[in-house]
Amino acid sequence: MAPVADRIVLSFAPSAADGDPWSGVDTAWIVDELRGDTYQQYLRRAHGGPVAVGEEWAEFVSCGCATPQDVVLRVERIEGGTALGDATTLAIHPRNDAKTAP
Repeated sequence: MAPVADRIVLSFAPSAADGDPWSGVDTAWIVDELRGDTYQQYLRRAHGGPVAVGEEWAEFVSCGCATPQDVVLRVERIEGGTALGDATTLAIHPRNDAKTAP
């Protein structure tokens, strides 16, 4: 069994104003949803086990009023082990600032 990581940093693509699918989506809303206890518990269960930097997970978050928003989460950094487990802290950031996240 792989040792459980203390912390995993995940990123997702932020919105852009140049007409791509993310334009008009409130990035702060998505961050709040992804960082919520229920969503993080879901991620631990759905992706529990060994993980690798660069791995990507296709997911979606609710933007309210039954409006899902597709997101691709990418593993940016793994600290203290190699597996996602119940005790692993998940740090989720828009992709443009994930590599510098504390």
